[in-house]
Amino acid sequence: MNPKCPYYLHNLKKVDKEHLQKPYGKNEYKLHYIYREFTLDFFSMDLNSLPKNASSLKFSKFDSHVMSLCLTLHINLELSLRKTSQALKDLYNIRISHQQIANYCKTAAICVKPFVDNYDYQAGDIFTADETYIKIRGIKTYIWFIMDAAKRSIIGYQVSDNRGVGPCILAMRMAFRHFKELPKEFRFIADGYSAYPLAAQQFFREFGDRFKFSITQVIGLTNDDAVSKEFRPFKQMIERLNRTYKSSYRKTNGFDNIDGANYDLALWVAYYNFLRPHKHKNYNVLNKVEMLEGADNMPGKWQLLIFLGQQTILNLQKQTTT
Repeated sequence: MNPKCPYYLHNLKKVDKEHLQKPYGKNEYKLHYIYREFTLDFFSMDLNSLPKNASSLKFSKFDSHVMSLCLTLHINLELSLRKTSQALKDLYNIRISHQQIANYCKTAAICVKPFVDNYDYQAGDIFTADETYIKIRGIKTYIWFIMDAAKRSIIGYQVSDNRGVGPCILAMRMAFRHFKELPKEFRFIADGYSAYPLAAQQFFREFGDRFKFSITQVIGLTNDDAVSKEFRPFKQMIERLNRTYKSSYRKTNGFDNIDGANYDLALWVAYYNFLRPHKHKNYNVLNKVEMLEGADNMPGKWQLLIFLGQQTILNLQKQTTT
């Protein structure tokens, strides 16, 4: 805090003398401004970076069908790793450890994530965003979601150990990936948290008028103003998404590390966007992929989704070499 700041001295002149005589009277006024200087360039970070510790898809004891059964029971049916192991033993007489199932999920997430992140969702002009928290070894960690309000697809997501502007920018970059410029009637709806307006400022600073937008803030839980009353349904939409994710997260009792949270979230987003039937779509999936439509059962769809992810990885590698 700089007591000789011109901005502070200018505002100090506007304070009533009777308030200056009180011990904390001037605290009722906003005299200082908050200056933020980012030491990291969140716009130069590679959103397509792939983990270097990917497991092999060469199976020694089991095959790809067993792997897809693990994904179906663990992700679709929301069974814990140990319950998935028990279910495979009881239903199919397949003896597999919960750690091996975790390894399969990690490998599948690494394969599927590039396809999910780079898929063109043909997003509309209304986005809604929110953040929620999970626990990693008992410590709060944050999940950021950005949803296309028209199609209900998750077009941006991020796991972070803080609730700052940085992860918010990364989630927005993922959501804006296929935009050369924002639509004319574009609207970004969020709560009153300050990270969203600050992230919007950084987009305008980086890209100019092509990505100039303001945040429509829905404040609190009641409609105390006209904006909150009009856009409350969009906020409730993203809140329901948070609860849906939390229901799948509870079985884990928290994660051991942030990598585990990333792998679990990537698989869940893949399931939500491409495999999960949704009521408002007459119990159809949000995004129909022709190749997935040819599979008769869910394990087959998981295998095809992994294949599509592998093809996306090959295409990304070709782009980097050229």
